[in-house]
Amino acid sequence: MNKFLLKGVAAAFCMATMFGTTACGDDDDPVIVNPPVVEEETQDVILEGEITSDMTLKAADNNLLRGFVYVTDGATLTIEPGTVIKGEKSSKGSLIIERGGKIIAEGTAEKPIVFTSDQPKSSRTYGDWGGLVLCGKSIVNNTAGEAQIEGGPRSFYGGKDPEDNSGIVKYVRIEFAGYPLEPNKEINGLTFGGVGRGTTIEYVQVSFCGDDSFEWFGGTVNAKHLIAYKGWDDEFDTDYGFQGKLQFLLGVRDPKHADTSKSNGFESDNDADGSNNTPLTTPVFSNVTLIGPFYGESAGKAENDIFYVTEDAANGAKGGSFQAAMHIRRNSSLNVYNSIFTGWPYGLYLQKANAGAVVKNVIFAGMWKDFKDEASQAYFQTADLSNLTYASGNDIIAKDGDYTSIVADKVDGASFSDAALNDAFFEKVSYKGAFDGKNDWAAGWANYDPNNTEY
Repeated sequence: MNKFLLKGVAAAFCMATMFGTTACGDDDDPVIVNPPVVEEETQDVILEGEITSDMTLKAADNNLLRGFVYVTDGATLTIEPGTVIKGEKSSKGSLIIERGGKIIAEGTAEKPIVFTSDQPKSSRTYGDWGGLVLCGKSIVNNTAGEAQIEGGPRSFYGGKDPEDNSGIVKYVRIEFAGYPLEPNKEINGLTFGGVGRGTTIEYVQVSFCGDDSFEWFGGTVNAKHLIAYKGWDDEFDTDYGFQGKLQFLLGVRDPKHADTSKSNGFESDNDADGSNNTPLTTPVFSNVTLIGPFYGESAGKAENDIFYVTEDAANGAKGGSFQAAMHIRRNSSLNVYNSIFTGWPYGLYLQKANAGAVVKNVIFAGMWKDFKDEASQAYFQTADLSNLTYASGNDIIAKDGDYTSIVADKVDGASFSDAALNDAFFEKVSYKGAFDGKNDWAAGWANYDPNNTEY
């Protein structure tokens, strides 16, 4: 092919791609030009009232929850990775997924989805907005088979389908939520009402919540990799026949904030009356790390240094005191395995718990007193339960409050031989607690200083 023909081919190629990615110079070779990057236009999206058809929230937009926002039966709310959704403080914005509705909030470690306050950086605080509520059709143990979710929303939860699917919540942070409508009727950071095991809950952090960080009202949903960070009331609250399986949970307390109802790490009831209603509250937890409000050694401290009353919150939540790493009461049959608890007034308080409650292969360290009463002590020290105690929290967590500074030889020896753990859901790791000191599953997506994050 002669030189002129080559130039003709090049010229034709240039004309054909004039508006594409190729340009031509004076020589024979085409020059590649990258097209301009067109950024998606940012829009202000206000969510209020009902979402009755499928909708997608985009990471490029400014998304605001105003008042109670309901995703109704048959509708799916999809949220892109990296999206920020702000709850309006003045209206206590809240997102409620009703029975038959779905949320697909699937972030990534690099692009987590964030629910947070609409207040500016450094001005956010406990209970700025409501929270995220999932209502499903799984089993609950009240006689009606359903109940209205607490905290003010209209929505009911409960049904007969343990496999019910309310969607996906994965790589999600929930910050500054939790609003007390009235005493014992609060919206939590993340509330589950009758949620089924078809739902995916993984890698979720609830921070600076004005009530419980996580609460389950019945249901069968399972979960892994949860973080309750410096909440107001309890870290993980279970009741009304919750039967899920959970592994790799972290809780960290702030000694300056507790609830008037007395804050615990675990709080568990079969129901408010301690009835024999079935199914019993029988969740199975394994590999939990709960770091309480006190570091080092607490035994020997004056009672006033342990049971002080914290200040009230700006949103009306009443301050209180701390109580126990685990308060299992009112006929609950909670199961806890392979876990570590540090720095609480009491380690274990069994208050009319069901005889089926299990605390096994667990470590207490740095408690003021390991047990609230003699019955709790007698149970915990049963030889075949293999429970241990240490004087100082630093015996198992070397640096105060730093969950990654695990003293590895003190937390080895996890066991999954019990029938409750003989399930493919549980990863058969060798260590007790949520971390092995080498791998940090919270790295990259969790945020421990959201008040100083620009959103």
